[in-house]
Amino acid sequence: MPIFIDRRLNPKDKSLGNRQRFLHRVRAELKRSVQEQIRSGKIADADGEHAVSIPAKGTSEPSFRAAGDSGRRQHVLPGNKQFSPGDKVPKPGQGSGAGSSPGLQDSEDDFRFVLSREEVLDLFFEDLELPDMVKLNLKEILTAKPRRAGFASSGSPTNINVSRTMRNSHGRRIALQRPKRAEVEAILAELAKIEAEGTDMARARAAALRAELDRLERRRRVIAFVDPVDIRFNRFEAQPLPNANAVMFCLMDVSGSMGEREKDLAKRFFVLLHLFLKRRYDRTDIVFIRHTHVAQEVDEDTFFLSTQSGGTVVSTALEEMQRVIAQRYPSKDWNIYVAQASDGDNFASDSERCLRLLDSEIMRLCQYFAYVEIIDERESEIFGSTDNGTSLWRAYLTVKERWPNFDMTRIARAADIYPVFRQLFTRQPARPRN
Repeated sequence: MPIFIDRRLNPKDKSLGNRQRFLHRVRAELKRSVQEQIRSGKIADADGEHAVSIPAKGTSEPSFRAAGDSGRRQHVLPGNKQFSPGDKVPKPGQGSGAGSSPGLQDSEDDFRFVLSREEVLDLFFEDLELPDMVKLNLKEILTAKPRRAGFASSGSPTNINVSRTMRNSHGRRIALQRPKRAEVEAILAELAKIEAEGTDMARARAAALRAELDRLERRRRVIAFVDPVDIRFNRFEAQPLPNANAVMFCLMDVSGSMGEREKDLAKRFFVLLHLFLKRRYDRTDIVFIRHTHVAQEVDEDTFFLSTQSGGTVVSTALEEMQRVIAQRYPSKDWNIYVAQASDGDNFASDSERCLRLLDSEIMRLCQYFAYVEIIDERESEIFGSTDNGTSLWRAYLTVKERWPNFDMTRIARAADIYPVFRQLFTRQPARPRN
């Protein structure tokens, strides 16, 4: 019979390794539950609280115990009033009653708790990031510049402010009436002169001066020239500075070929992208551009709520983005990201123009370009992962072959949004740029 001895010094006789495995298991279950709830519900529901249930059996720590259905048992259980030798004991759960009939067995409910909005979003976007960020994560790691922030009573010796310390010392010595060095020297001079006389009156005067000198010396020793309460240090605060500038361009097709279903899927994708950027990169600018046969930069409300419609010329959105970049976001100073959603319906000549715009200039400016095509569910069954599709899809396939910082995928139903989003923005090693 094997014997296991655990000599690790852990609190309350618990195994630290088991605890770490338990926390890892619970976190994985939390993440799976949150992702499942958001995948099956509305994307907007991600920005709120969520109630999460964990099976009760998953909350206990593993432990060793004797198997009840095998091996030799050499112990006696006292207090038996029901069974005799030779009786057969039914296994738990066996009986003649139906599944819905009342029973006498104990049960335990699932462990249920509520995650806050911040906890939900942290779990939801934990392993996602904007690809190929030139510098480090904008939210988690910031550069800091020291800034003067007054004085402190504690600090490093190298930061002592001498002038402020001496000013405090001088004020304290005046308030406590600390004897000056000149007073002591005057008494010493007078004492030397009197001792030279040698008369009884001089000796009495000398004794009085010595007593006064002793009192002054004691007072000078008690009231220090510089006391610890006088010392002041220069205090500095770390002023956070963003270590990279990033802008996300959201391009959405709202032409007549985009029906209500297609627009709803595109808006859901951009809502998820918007939540991701606001949660992980709070210093990232977001530019919203809608296009029909003309494109225009709009605000957030107009982008998600406007019902504008019209013809389809996709290249107008790319040209509008170029104009905004030239005016406000020079590529030498900004990390430029683009997310585009369309049903792919476009004139073949304009698709070729989109190819030329991307290939000649735009892809050189961008850190990453993601294209999402909204297709019908029947088309997803026909095309699958093949290269067939619209003229815009085929043109963008050429861009993908030439530029490693370009990615594209399709969405056919609401359940595809979250997997596609993770596919486009899952943390990956940096990719080379041309």
